[in-house]
Amino acid sequence: MGEFGKWLLHEDRKGLFDYLFAVALNAVFLALVALALWPAGKASTALSLARGFWAFWTAVILMTALAAVVQRLFRIDLYSHPDAYVILGLVVSGVLQAGWSAFAALAVGGAAAGAPLWLAAVLYFVGLLSCWVSLNIVFAYYTGSVYRTVNLVNAPASFALFCAWPASARALFGWFFDFYGRWLDPYGWFSASL
Repeated sequence: MGEFGKWLLHEDRKGLFDYLFAVALNAVFLALVALALWPAGKASTALSLARGFWAFWTAVILMTALAAVVQRLFRIDLYSHPDAYVILGLVVSGVLQAGWSAFAALAVGGAAAGAPLWLAAVLYFVGLLSCWVSLNIVFAYYTGSVYRTVNLVNAPASFALFCAWPASARALFGWFFDFYGRWLDPYGWFSASL
């Protein structure tokens, strides 16, 4: 392993490694999905997921910053108010993860409509894998083992729920998808995928 690898894997730079790993995993995942679905004529699903990941990264950064402001405003830290600190992190990371699961379920559900059974199964598997990628993005910001444990259950469970009941995904997170489509995506690229 080179010097850069040793430097990056040092314990003091775990946060940087987690962040770079999430970025690289996100890019590689989207490229592999596009290549895998291209022969079946569903490469546009990768584009929909890419737009969704753009919104997800934005939401993660903004929600994490907002949580930090709340923590400072109410003087919540790990040492003086550990319960409140952990609960706030669980709520924020859980909502973010459920939001991605809702988007993924709607995106692959729309792509799978009218597709042959084998292709629909592949698309839903891609959606489930995208939840694993989003977990790594969330883990880059919420590094505690309690966040990892809870969201490892939250991601596939919420994805399965939203696949089985897409109206719940729209009811819970449709406001964000509409907001993103109206204000942050004036060309309608993101909203066209849902």
